[in-house]
Amino acid sequence: MATNKLFVGSLPYSMTDEELNQLFAAHGTVLSAKVIVDRETQRSRGYGFVEMSTEQEAQSAIENLNGHEVNGRAIVVNEARSPEEKKEQQNDNQGSFGSDNTAV
Repeated sequence: MATNKLFVGSLPYSMTDEELNQLFAAHGTVLSAKVIVDRETQRSRGYGFVEMSTEQEAQSAIENLNGHEVNGRAIVVNEARSPEEKKEQQNDNQGSFGSDNTAV
């Protein structure tokens, strides 16, 4: 499922929204860039989200920036998943260890 919304992980804790925007602007028009911060401490949590104007620009950003080093950290860039998609994946990953119902 192609999307123009991206998850960006392993960000340097010092990165700002503006710096994140500038990093992705080389690959197209950035509609929004947000570094997620802790509510209590207001410090970066080390990840964020970027929305590009088209799916093609988002794909270009993934191809060019995933694994790219920023301030000594290799960032992770991939398609952002909706909460429903994350829940589905978590349910799929909950295996049924030991429940094959075979007789011993």
